[in-house]
Amino acid sequence: MRYAIVAIGGAFAALLTSTPAWVQPAPAVTSTTVELPSGDALFPGDSSADAINNNCLACHSADMVLNQPALSKSAWESEVRKMINAYKAPIGESDVPAIVDYLVKTKGNN
Repeated sequence: MRYAIVAIGGAFAALLTSTPAWVQPAPAVTSTTVELPSGDALFPGDSSADAINNNCLACHSADMVLNQPALSKSAWESEVRKMINAYKAPIGESDVPAIVDYLVKTKGNN
């Protein structure tokens, strides 16, 4: 059996001999240190703050919530429901009344 040998040159040869992009080595990774503000603050209050501290601090700082405008009980209830339904906050149904009551007591307008 005979085989033909073909010489390849020029740009086509360079394409065949270069390493494909998906095989290229990964770029060097460097570490960076970032100082973030402390987020250790809890919602003030005794056991009345337990539900909000246990459920809301995973996504919000206490300062962020406490700097919101005063809202009515129905508006706070809507906000808590929005966190559960739209943002999938894992808040147990039994904790909703305590969270709403805390928000109304702390940031309510009626």
